[in-house]
Amino acid sequence: MYQVKDLDWNGSYDTIVVGIGAADTIDEGLDTLFNGRVKSLIQASDISTKTGELSIVPTFEGTVKRILFVGLGQRNENTPENVRNWFGKVAKQIKARAFTNVAVALDTFGPNTAKLFAEAYEMATYEHPTYKSEPKPAKSDVTITLLGAGVEEEALTGAAYGRGVNVARTLTMMPANILTSETLADYAVELAERHGFSHRILEKEEMEALGMGALLAVNQGSTIPPKLIVLEYHGAGDAAPVAVVGKGITFDTGGYSIKPKDGIVGMKGDMGGAATVLGLFETLATTKPNVNVIGVIPSTDNMISGDAFKPDDVITAMSGKTIEVLNTDAEGRLVLADAVTFAKTYEPQAIIDVATLTGGVLVALGTEVTGCLTNDASLYGALEAASRETNELVWQMPYFDVFIKQVRKSEVADLNNSPGRYGHMIFGGAFVGEFVGDTPWLHLDIAGTSERSAASDLGPKGPTGVMVRTLALMLEEWKR
Repeated sequence: MYQVKDLDWNGSYDTIVVGIGAADTIDEGLDTLFNGRVKSLIQASDISTKTGELSIVPTFEGTVKRILFVGLGQRNENTPENVRNWFGKVAKQIKARAFTNVAVALDTFGPNTAKLFAEAYEMATYEHPTYKSEPKPAKSDVTITLLGAGVEEEALTGAAYGRGVNVARTLTMMPANILTSETLADYAVELAERHGFSHRILEKEEMEALGMGALLAVNQGSTIPPKLIVLEYHGAGDAAPVAVVGKGITFDTGGYSIKPKDGIVGMKGDMGGAATVLGLFETLATTKPNVNVIGVIPSTDNMISGDAFKPDDVITAMSGKTIEVLNTDAEGRLVLADAVTFAKTYEPQAIIDVATLTGGVLVALGTEVTGCLTNDASLYGALEAASRETNELVWQMPYFDVFIKQVRKSEVADLNNSPGRYGHMIFGGAFVGEFVGDTPWLHLDIAGTSERSAASDLGPKGPTGVMVRTLALMLEEWKR
């Protein structure tokens, strides 16, 4: 998608994107396009140097039609976070104005910005799928040229990050009558075959043979069979893999612990963790990190019928642990329990589970921060470092014995699936931890961050594809 060339102010472009700060020395070639008047245009406020402000100015000379200036601020405030967001604004302008031949003067924004541009461009120009009878107008074709030496790999990586996010966004946006456990499995197989990943789909009969009583209990009320989706990326020979497990509840009624009418709308997005895993694998196909990765997705809907599981039921998970069901709306941790147990058969060096698990994480951390539980400080440190680079914020929640004891409190079973409202984000994660054992583990509750209520510089409102980029970067830099 991206061409790469050295900086040339006399190229044949309709637009060149340039970063400009208040303290910048004006490049002679750029100034020539305006007959030496760039500074006077800044003084007249025709070009803004304020942080993140865009100014589109026609040129006076040469073959370039216009310059799209991006303000860098008083002190050139070009942090990676800012630059990524600025490029998102730029991408939206390119799309809105139907520019067809655009160059980006990367060095004016600082070093190592090709990845940020490609990542932002893919994310910011994304549109969610719709099912309207009138099709959307076709997008204008655009040629993007990155002006900078040796930035091809950076751009490929950034575009792969953005594509992975968009895969997750699209899947999460799909309605549950279209995206069922069966069609989610079909998509996973198509993705695997397109990129050469190994794959396996476990059917209901195999789950029964393996004793996956927790996943099967959640599926009892459904007319659609469950699927356990397994993808394998091999990038490190015989090394133990990292297992990434994603909750794949394609619609959640809450079961007999039924959700209220306002709370049930949007539950097509309860497979956001599964979408993150599939988006991650889309990215891995390009980034090819030196680590083996196993993706595991337990998928079903959680429905109500005469066959559905009920509060007070006692079920037996694949691990052999028994569970007293106190809340059928706490189903995500049940399907994760069997998925994590299955993932352990691969003897992974670490397990990461991603799930839209609890409303409690929204109460605790709002909509901008993903909650995390862990049993391994260094593993969390790697996640946190990656999250700072991607600006997908995470926060470690306490994982004390007092929480674990509450999960183990039952007069009739080994565990209960819902100790109560207070602290239930932690209880949800602690329940999954009971099936992890001593394996290094991260639990990511994305219930607050998987969707946005308003558009941002990097995309429309709705599903965000959160954690795809953070996990991809974490795996790229894997050093365990």
